[in-house]
Amino acid sequence: MMITSMYSYMMTTVSMMIMRKHTLMSLLSLEFMMMSIMMLTMILCLKMKFSMYMFVFIMTFMVCEGVLGLSTLVNMIRCQGNDFMNSSFSW
Repeated sequence: MMITSMYSYMMTTVSMMIMRKHTLMSLLSLEFMMMSIMMLTMILCLKMKFSMYMFVFIMTFMVCEGVLGLSTLVNMIRCQGNDFMNSSFSW
């Protein structure tokens, strides 16, 4: 299970590098990356018999990152009309 979460983290990093033109795809890659980190943290906490405070801490960051990303995406679509990364830079 631990190898699976590390593999999903690496694949998400690769997909983040490949699909960087659309903001929505980048946000989905970030969310999946955070889910794999959360799964890895949960496995380590259960294996080492630690408390689940670190799990809750990472889950809080995951929610904040998702809300911030979606609000940025909505603002970008309202201002520019699309979510292409190339259109957000004027040079």
